[in-house]
Amino acid sequence: MTSAATTGVDPLFHEPVELLSTDARVALSYKRARLLMHEYAFTVKDVLETSDKFWALQSDPRLPLDMACYTILAAHVGLAIGTLVKFAHRADIAALVRELLNFDTVGVYLLSERGHGLDAFNIETTATLTSEGFILNTPREEASKWMPATTPSFGIPKVALVMARLIVSGEDRGCRFFIVPICNKFQMYRGVHSTRLPTRSGTAPLDFSITTFDHVLLPITALLGDSLAAPKNPLQAWWGEVWRIPIGTGAVPGPLVQALKHAAYIGSSYSLHRHIVGKTPTPVSLMSFWTQRWAMVQAVAVARVLDVWYPTVVKQSVDMALEPGVRHAYSVITKASIAQLFQTCMGEVMVRCGAQGTFEHNFMARMKNEGYGVVIAEGDILTLCIRLYNELLLGRYSIPPPAHKDTLLWRHAEGLLRTAREYLATCGDHRSEKANAFVLPLAEAGVSAIGHALAYSAAVDAAVPKPLLDVYECAVIRLDAVWYSESAGLSSFEQRMREDKASAAVLPRLDEYLRDLKIARYVRAPIVSDAAWKAYLKLLPTHSGNADANEDSKVRFRSETISARL
Repeated sequence: MTSAATTGVDPLFHEPVELLSTDARVALSYKRARLLMHEYAFTVKDVLETSDKFWALQSDPRLPLDMACYTILAAHVGLAIGTLVKFAHRADIAALVRELLNFDTVGVYLLSERGHGLDAFNIETTATLTSEGFILNTPREEASKWMPATTPSFGIPKVALVMARLIVSGEDRGCRFFIVPICNKFQMYRGVHSTRLPTRSGTAPLDFSITTFDHVLLPITALLGDSLAAPKNPLQAWWGEVWRIPIGTGAVPGPLVQALKHAAYIGSSYSLHRHIVGKTPTPVSLMSFWTQRWAMVQAVAVARVLDVWYPTVVKQSVDMALEPGVRHAYSVITKASIAQLFQTCMGEVMVRCGAQGTFEHNFMARMKNEGYGVVIAEGDILTLCIRLYNELLLGRYSIPPPAHKDTLLWRHAEGLLRTAREYLATCGDHRSEKANAFVLPLAEAGVSAIGHALAYSAAVDAAVPKPLLDVYECAVIRLDAVWYSESAGLSSFEQRMREDKASAAVLPRLDEYLRDLKIARYVRAPIVSDAAWKAYLKLLPTHSGNADANEDSKVRFRSETISARL
């Protein structure tokens, strides 16, 4: 699974965005999204069947440079087009899908509301059937749609899939999606209101919005689907409506893997060329310090392992030979385990690059913040893990062990599951207060542990070099050092010794391992070399002038003297 880009990185991704205004950055993100849509040239089949091309987009190494661009594409391709293609036998929807595939119109996905996030099943927006069509309405502020980008500020028509409660003859017939034009190139459509939100802290800006509807008349054809009947099982029907969300759960961690490759390269390059003078006259490389070295080799190893695992596990998440619960489980496992390792590694690399690591032009601080958004997008990780872990504990289905199951990491995953079952047996019911206190807090770590073991096994099959496998294993052990000490017989001293041996084995081949990440040509952080920094410095505004400090001092002195006399 490789990027669709086969030549040089497009100039649109060379732009030093931190020097642009907020709106200029947002406009650039839409331009980049258009570029990628044209470059990948998706077909209906690509999106409907989540082809290799679809997954290649999630692993495009340019996306971490602009996560706002990815946010646009994730909703546009994965959710909006992804939902519509099931209905492309309708001529009107087929025409709309062509517009969306060409990026002549941007698709947004309006599901959750300001008052209904994790409980989006309980949304309040209504679509009432009348003789003229449907009346789409936001009944109160809490029912406003949160938070997709719906403003008309960037010259792009937008259309939304809006989830609303279908009301027929005063009866609530359940949640359905409706096709709703949002804005043309210049302004909102009548009755649709978009309130632009402030930017999210430390992330690539986008025109995120609160969207409301004031008795908007929609044609009968706006409804996706033919039936007006109330579903026999409303919750099951709701999951049928949002069937692209589980696919998105597995898709959104893709850019995190690529981002970690960026960070591994950036941090390692900086640590190798940066030297300090200590008590000896000869400058020494930062990489000679164990604390610096560990953060870098850990990032390299984790990035390499996740990069070979991700393309295989997402295929399992859409394998129609598996039951739906298991497919969704693989998506959740993928997201949880990647996000956990990403946040750990990205944070350590960033702080080991000192003050320079905190600046936006050096990528890492912004990307760490972007990671928090991924944790929440397409299903909050903790909530997803609680649901999945409960189903595993209750035996509703199981995750097959990895091909290489005789590993410390799989023992860990099985051990956590066994302990959770023992706790649950004392709780009486998985919904009890005792289970709430003792079982739910184990869910995220338990689910992530399964993913860590699956990734390790996939990396063995992919012939990832043993020094990197050993560092990856140590990195995962660090996440739950107490368990490995208590249950696997690895004392804290033994764990440190393993880390030292593993990291030392990586260092002689670090240049090779960095090349193997195949990320250097996409990196834009000037911290990677003195030459890159000096070139970047020329782009920054420099202030100078002809003010006379001595003269200013005299003026201040005279002013202070006069004030004192008064």
